[in-house]
Amino acid sequence: MVAWAVTSQALLKRLLTDPRVSKDPHRHWPAWINGEISPEWPLYTWVAVTNMFTAYGSDHKRLRTLVAKAFTARRTAALRPRIERMAADLLDALDATAPGEVVDLREAYAYPIPIQVICELFGVEDEATREGLRRCVDSIFHTAAGPEEVTATYTELYGLLRGIVAAKRERPGDDMTSVLISARDEDDSRLGEQELVDTLLLMIGAGHETTVNLLDNAIHLLLSHPEQLALVRAGKAGWQDVIEETLRVQAPVANLPLRYAVEDIEVGGGVVLRKGDAILAAYAAAGRDPEVHDRVGDGDSTRFDVMRTTKEHLSFGHGVHFCLGAPLARLEAEIALPALFARYPDMELTVPAEGLEPVESFISNGHRSLPVTLRPRRA
Repeated sequence: MVAWAVTSQALLKRLLTDPRVSKDPHRHWPAWINGEISPEWPLYTWVAVTNMFTAYGSDHKRLRTLVAKAFTARRTAALRPRIERMAADLLDALDATAPGEVVDLREAYAYPIPIQVICELFGVEDEATREGLRRCVDSIFHTAAGPEEVTATYTELYGLLRGIVAAKRERPGDDMTSVLISARDEDDSRLGEQELVDTLLLMIGAGHETTVNLLDNAIHLLLSHPEQLALVRAGKAGWQDVIEETLRVQAPVANLPLRYAVEDIEVGGGVVLRKGDAILAAYAAAGRDPEVHDRVGDGDSTRFDVMRTTKEHLSFGHGVHFCLGAPLARLEAEIALPALFARYPDMELTVPAEGLEPVESFISNGHRSLPVTLRPRRA
């Protein structure tokens, strides 16, 4: 399928707030309406879901209002002690690592915190279900997946999600899944059954994958740029500088499919997005836009620089579709990163920075693994 990749930060911001741009393929993408998109397409789930990710206009506002209850400032702040405990427990477990032994920090640290937080928030308690969800979400972001993997993932994923809904209907709890079910069952017009299941998919999937990549990329950037880590340790830059610069230079979601032109849109330079054209939001490129970041004193927009004066990015989106979980992701990073670097000040990458393999995805931007030694081998 052909789509326009929008890489200019200014143009992307403009299109993300333009009412002539929709996320609803059922109404505005001819390829979907005409049946050209099959369940075997690697991005099928990204288009087929019925939740606020693909909603347009009043439908989006209705769904967002329901889900926003999970991410209020008060509820997010209340999670701080729990996240601190998670980080401390993981670091305690890592203390058993022998000096010089290689540890995959993506698997052992960057992954467990976000998925545990989001699963607790939505009441997913069963460990096997959590593992199944993780496996399915990884597959959804795997844009090199073949047809068999795509269809198998789709089937397994919806089986898990419907199982969560059934369990919470039988035994409601103090969690957001129970809240969403209550909204669905009390007023059938507010939240459809498919919307309910797809909303869980969006919250659990997007709620952990992006934060995993944020932690992964931040750790990698600091270890591969020791002069930047030294600035943080000297108090010349803060952890919020690290987080925002990481989000800018290595957006956790590089490209997000899809949006659609509701009518012809002139974007300048003689380029016209025709009605029905698909649009790809290139968040990673927008974060490195030289028109924004190549400034006197800041230099190359592709360079990781925690002292950069302008760290503006679109890594959590923009406008009405701005990520509801952004404050939670920032909170997790704000807790997890300083705790890790305080516990292991001599931590080192075990492969050259350029030797790390990226995940097989043009959506998710992270590494397959992040091998480090936490302590030098004793003489």
